[in-house]
Amino acid sequence: MATKNKTEVTEFVLLGLSSRPEMQPVIFGIVFIMYLMAVMGNALLVIVACLDPRLQTPMYFLLRQLSLIDIFLTTITVPQMLVHTLSVNQTISYNRCMIQLFFFMAVGSMEGHLLAAMAYDRYVAICEPLRYSAIVSHILCLRITLTSWVIVSLNSLLYSVLVTRLTFCGNQVTHFFCDITPLLKLSCTRPVVNEMLIFTEGVAVVVSPFFFILGSYARIGIAIAHIHSVAALNKALSTCSSHILVVLLLYGSVIRMYLKPSYSYDLDQDRQVAIFYTVVTPMLNPLIYSFRNQEVKGALRRLFRKSCISGNFQPGFQANKEWQHIS
Repeated sequence: MATKNKTEVTEFVLLGLSSRPEMQPVIFGIVFIMYLMAVMGNALLVIVACLDPRLQTPMYFLLRQLSLIDIFLTTITVPQMLVHTLSVNQTISYNRCMIQLFFFMAVGSMEGHLLAAMAYDRYVAICEPLRYSAIVSHILCLRITLTSWVIVSLNSLLYSVLVTRLTFCGNQVTHFFCDITPLLKLSCTRPVVNEMLIFTEGVAVVVSPFFFILGSYARIGIAIAHIHSVAALNKALSTCSSHILVVLLLYGSVIRMYLKPSYSYDLDQDRQVAIFYTVVTPMLNPLIYSFRNQEVKGALRRLFRKSCISGNFQPGFQANKEWQHIS
């Protein structure tokens, strides 16, 4: 790295998913369809959770936030990639690159915090069902959400500031957006401080929600082991299955991408993994929660039925029993 010429970088060239020109229309078509499905699916889930009176519970408040995060996450990166895919000019200014890095890291980290909050909701619903309404409330969920936003924003700001202090020996980013991994790879010297931050503070902010989720499900597993009713057991398992699948989709790719030193980065493989958690996972999340959740499917049927009959749907609010919110 030290032998490379040091120049002041004012813009970066995003090389995209593939350098083969004949693949660009194919990539554009596939990613564009997945992007539309991700945005429309999550938007529909937000609308249904807002309008249906039976989904006015803390759990569905968190699910709405997760769907909004998925929309933001994919919109931060994909539209720009689609433009660059069919364009000769694939540059992004230095300032825009740093802004994209900040928002991507903040929104991406926020998804893990929301999944941790949802795991806590499930833990209370299964292990403390009689105290659920007293423990979990909309106010508590709102406080958790706002606190998480403050934490991930400060964390993302710290990462972004440290990246701006690096000296780059080139401006060709082997990626389709400004992510921290390929930017560290462009550094003229090994970014020791940034790597230490990833494995210390990064683990605390990004990976700690994953350990919290594991702890919650360990307690849930103990509670399920003592359930003797088959109906209650099936109810508990269906409560957790969708959430577990979403957690595995997210953290499987995140740990694969970021928790490793810069010298072991394989940028060609990493950008392929990145398309998974920036497009595929946001596209799959509403499908997972819709097909495996009887209340969401029922809410969708009621929404479409009333839309066809009257052309509108009046929102309302009513209380649910503690087990109704997580069918």
